[in-house]
Amino acid sequence: MALVDDDTGQVSDMLRTAQDEVAGGIDQLFDRLLAVPADPRKQLYEAMRHAAIAGGKRLRPLLVRAAADLFHVDRSISLRVGAAVEAMHVYSLIHDDLPCMDDDDLRRGKPTVHRAFDEATAVLAGDSLHALAFEWLCDPATHADPFVRAELCSELARAAGPAGMAGGQMMDLMAETSDFDLSTVTRLQQLKTGALIAFSVEAGAILARIPVEGRRPLRGYARDIGLAFQIADDIMDVEGDEELAGKALHKDADAGKATFVTLMGLERARGQARLLVDQAIAHLAGFGEEAALLRAIARYVVERDR
Repeated sequence: MALVDDDTGQVSDMLRTAQDEVAGGIDQLFDRLLAVPADPRKQLYEAMRHAAIAGGKRLRPLLVRAAADLFHVDRSISLRVGAAVEAMHVYSLIHDDLPCMDDDDLRRGKPTVHRAFDEATAVLAGDSLHALAFEWLCDPATHADPFVRAELCSELARAAGPAGMAGGQMMDLMAETSDFDLSTVTRLQQLKTGALIAFSVEAGAILARIPVEGRRPLRGYARDIGLAFQIADDIMDVEGDEELAGKALHKDADAGKATFVTLMGLERARGQARLLVDQAIAHLAGFGEEAALLRAIARYVVERDR
């Protein structure tokens, strides 16, 4: 899928370079922070590494980097925050894949943690990554200002809890036995997927000590790309390639869940995703070339094939 803007390869190359840098940096950090101990916890760390290293789009750490770059934040700092966000994301995937949730066998092209190890280890691996996300954010190595670290922890907790990701997952479980309308599905996805994406963008501004009122454009951007991302996921669930996606597809339809595609139809959903991307980019009008990566990411979320 092309990631080219204005008929040149410049944006595509910039995005690909940033993706590679962030993915490599996240893997190196995880490799160091999740070093396997020579004691009975070995399997727990191996399970965390199985889930966290060398996999996924690293979209959330990439968003942290792109937003922090707007304000010239040191990239070693934004990478640490990106690792914390990715740890929280991976925890959610491990738990979502469990038999008591979505009961999936494949994630990121390899066996899910409960299949590669066992259910108890998977629960503990998810719990541990959840805790480590906050431990890493609280570390002075992440930021010298304790107020910045506290705000990062507070906002991530909100994005991950009942007013965010966990609440959205509960709604997703209820969707199997409920007839959700479009507004309810939108709310579900704003919580389950959008909240952590929104935190990733806002984290860049928090690191730069930008006051809340100055973050409004970034919040609007994050809200719109979060929904566009999920609409693209729903389209991919219908039309995508399981080998490229690295996970089972068509599960929502099989479970009878309402999605953007079932409620809007493929073409209308596609159009809505494009509209949301245009809106997201419009929120960045007050920024110049320094927002080029955020604009490229917005286009990427609907052009990706996995």
